[in-house]
Amino acid sequence: MKKNVMFYVMLLVLSMVFMPAMAKESITLASTTSTLDSGLFDALIPVFEKDFDCQVKVIAVGTGQAIRIARDGNADVLLVHDRASEDKFVADGFGVERLDVMHNDFVIVGPKEDPAGIKGLQLIEALTKLVKSGQPFVSRGDDSGTNKKELNLWKAASVKPSGAAYLESGTGMEATLRIANEKKTYCLTDRGTWLAHKKELDVLDILLEGNQELLNPYSVIVISPTKFPWVKVKLATAFADFIRSTKGQKIIREFGVEKYGSPLFFPDVIK
Repeated sequence: MKKNVMFYVMLLVLSMVFMPAMAKESITLASTTSTLDSGLFDALIPVFEKDFDCQVKVIAVGTGQAIRIARDGNADVLLVHDRASEDKFVADGFGVERLDVMHNDFVIVGPKEDPAGIKGLQLIEALTKLVKSGQPFVSRGDDSGTNKKELNLWKAASVKPSGAAYLESGTGMEATLRIANEKKTYCLTDRGTWLAHKKELDVLDILLEGNQELLNPYSVIVISPTKFPWVKVKLATAFADFIRSTKGQKIIREFGVEKYGSPLFFPDVIK
């Protein structure tokens, strides 16, 4: 009898020693390519995962696609940058609330010699002159927040490149910048991705910046558990709270300063 008891005790001990660790709770974050390509997530997410003993699965795509993923119930939380789409997402009942997180700005980059002659001009004048020059412009063409901003800018200027002068990459910001560098074209980019990769983009330079219309705010939205009961609302809310907290905002504020000499993003909650 004692031998049997000892045998079962040994089995229990061995099973506890070799039992696979319980999988950590995870959430799916649908976000933009700029937050990934800039390296910001490498600074933010590991801290959150450690603090909450969890995992964050990132789907980095254009804002339009990220919102579609969330509308299909395939994400727990969104981090995107197109205000009109964000407001509609919440108004349609797919998101709990739109919350400000941070901002940077868009800039127009192009060949350093600036063949279209747009450097230093006002935004509308620069866009009009760029189109009239016939110089090529590469667009992301992917329904991202950057692509939406670009299309709105053309609409405001009542002009848009066409034909061979208008290239659509259908890719993220980093890849689009590399195409612009290779083909010596103009391009709209968020400043964060530009700063993170400008050393590799030897042909390009910032030619237009500083206009209020180029502001680029980001928000976080927890997906509605009413619409999708399987959403991990508690952990998703914790993530939203974290990136808006003193700790998260400090990481955002300091990210990029040491490496690039300037922040890539600016916190909007705790400045």
